[in-house]
Amino acid sequence: MKMRTILILLLLLMAGTANAQELLKGTVYESSGGTRLPDVFVRNINNKQLGLSDKQGNFSIKAETGNTLIFEAPGYVSDTLYLIDMNPKKIRLVTQTIALREVKISSTRKAFDPHKEYPEVYTKSKLYILSPTTWFGKEARRARRLKKFFRREEEERKVDAVFTRAYVGSIVPLKGEDLDDFMLMYRPTYEFIKGNNNVSLAVYINDSYKKFEALPPEKRKPQKLVTPAVN
Repeated sequence: MKMRTILILLLLLMAGTANAQELLKGTVYESSGGTRLPDVFVRNINNKQLGLSDKQGNFSIKAETGNTLIFEAPGYVSDTLYLIDMNPKKIRLVTQTIALREVKISSTRKAFDPHKEYPEVYTKSKLYILSPTTWFGKEARRARRLKKFFRREEEERKVDAVFTRAYVGSIVPLKGEDLDDFMLMYRPTYEFIKGNNNVSLAVYINDSYKKFEALPPEKRKPQKLVTPAVN
């Protein structure tokens, strides 16, 4: 009887381990037109697994039921998925231009230090001359794509830190939706923020406001944002 109990426990443990190593697969789409989205960052907050959708918007990531996944991409509102089963998933991300009035988007986001949170990505992304797998291996190539994603995310957060709603609203006489649209249309690049001071940013905002005011009313809405691909 004791041996039987041990065998049952071992089988349950093996089943649990197999389940934990199961791959969840799915595809990420844009909610409005059904376009497949590449380079969407997928994060399992339970087991710390990471992934990026491919050129066809497909993704796979180790997970199990009860896990929570986060889907993020520049220009889109993040989506959260709680797994109740392991069936293939269809994820639809809403563009910020559509969702801006539906959700409260903060200009400041939680501090993000990928070097500290995901050190294995930086280790696996290194290239070694005498190690072909670091050049051509699937894990190494995936790590380099994630590293580029992290760099872009860090840059966007630095823009967020200075191009805030409060700061822009103190310079231009816009409020509500008009201010939101203006900020989306004339958001400065990271390169501009890095190479200029607050005075230059204020001048840029004023010049951009003049351009915004010169537009006919129907043109004062941001165009659809396109997610840049990570090579």
